[in-house]
Amino acid sequence: MADAIRHDKTARQLRLLSDALDSGRLGPVRRMVNTLAPAEIGNLLESLPPAQRSVVWGLVDAEDDGEVLLHVGDEVRESLIADMDTDELVAAVEDLDIDDLADLVEDLPDAVIEQVLVAMDRENRDRLEQVLSYDEDTAGRLMNPDVVTVRADTNVDVVLRYLRLRGELPDNTDHLYVVNRRHQLLGWVALQDLVTHDPGTPLNQLIDDELDSIHVDETAQEVARQFSDHDWVSAPVVDDGNVLLGRITVDDVLDIIREQAEHQALSAAGLDEDEDLFSPVPRAVRGRVVWLGINLCTAFLAASVIGQFEGTIEKIVALAVLMPIVAGIGGNAAVQVLTLMVRGLALGQVGGSNARILMWKEIRVALINGVLIGGLVGLIALAWFRDWELSLVIAAAMIINFSFAAFAGVLVPLLLKRMNVDPAVAGTVVVTAVTDVMGFLSFLGLATLFLLH
Repeated sequence: MADAIRHDKTARQLRLLSDALDSGRLGPVRRMVNTLAPAEIGNLLESLPPAQRSVVWGLVDAEDDGEVLLHVGDEVRESLIADMDTDELVAAVEDLDIDDLADLVEDLPDAVIEQVLVAMDRENRDRLEQVLSYDEDTAGRLMNPDVVTVRADTNVDVVLRYLRLRGELPDNTDHLYVVNRRHQLLGWVALQDLVTHDPGTPLNQLIDDELDSIHVDETAQEVARQFSDHDWVSAPVVDDGNVLLGRITVDDVLDIIREQAEHQALSAAGLDEDEDLFSPVPRAVRGRVVWLGINLCTAFLAASVIGQFEGTIEKIVALAVLMPIVAGIGGNAAVQVLTLMVRGLALGQVGGSNARILMWKEIRVALINGVLIGGLVGLIALAWFRDWELSLVIAAAMIINFSFAAFAGVLVPLLLKRMNVDPAVAGTVVVTAVTDVMGFLSFLGLATLFLLH
């Protein structure tokens, strides 16, 4: 329901914006755009053709430019940056948090990067270089080094005076981190405990040392899982020596979850989640033709199987009518299993220890579904063609193909994962190829054996 409301809101904003742009009235456009949050502006920009996008981008308040750039895909970001001069880019990104700046810095022109680094103080420059030293999609790259630390040998009053002197806290601060002289993490104190205890309370009485920390080399996927499991607002990031390096906040994790969902949905169709909806035709062609070519190869593989039974099809024309049913439903069954497996792998729920149990479970499900769906299709074929042998053949073929669908749906993503190939990208092509080939082979093979007299 929430997604539907959000989509309706975006569609309504887009319609109003397009009407205003068509009329040439930029004042209402400016007012409407700048009442939106940066993420909403980013979503709106991605929904506009390039010409209108350029106009609207020029009307966005300069103070929001950096945040908006964080909320658009790579291709759209590239086009927006191309419309900005060096001074505009420097002004847009210089006030971003270190973790957000690290996300953008590789897309910025060298001249902009140089000016940003010169404008930064030594401490923040060192922090940015530290974050950039870690691999993408790791906790080190996600973390913000700006953390509030305190010592255990103080009391509540001292900490509160320190916070008032500091003047502001980083966004989503729910804990202060307690460290020793070597900056090793000892624990954390909740802000609510500071404001609800007597000012003279020693800080070491409020320290919680049971909250798990995140290792700096942990994958983004694992970080998202831990936040989901523990309902964290923020979490500390440490190295091998338990030295506090930074923290990750829930807003960054929500971005990870959204990106993973988009990746799985679009990769199944061989698409890049960062592709601009209005990308130039040549670029769109380059991004899609590779997977279309792979699909073409698998289609020829299935066609070659059909070609081996050309004589059978010529004698029993009904086979040509029913063949797509066997392959199509088998492919859908395989994609169902594949989707569950990809999700399980992403959440760390599937591995070598339970793969055999999963395989046996999915084969049993496939056999039952094969009997139910195959029996139904067999009855329809009997009513259609008045041939009970044909109905038995298609029912048996569907049971066989459902079994292979389960086998491929479990085994293929595990093999792809072991080969360091993303199952969300390549899995659908492989499993549907298996079910196409086995569907045609089982159906036409059984028909050759039992229907040609």
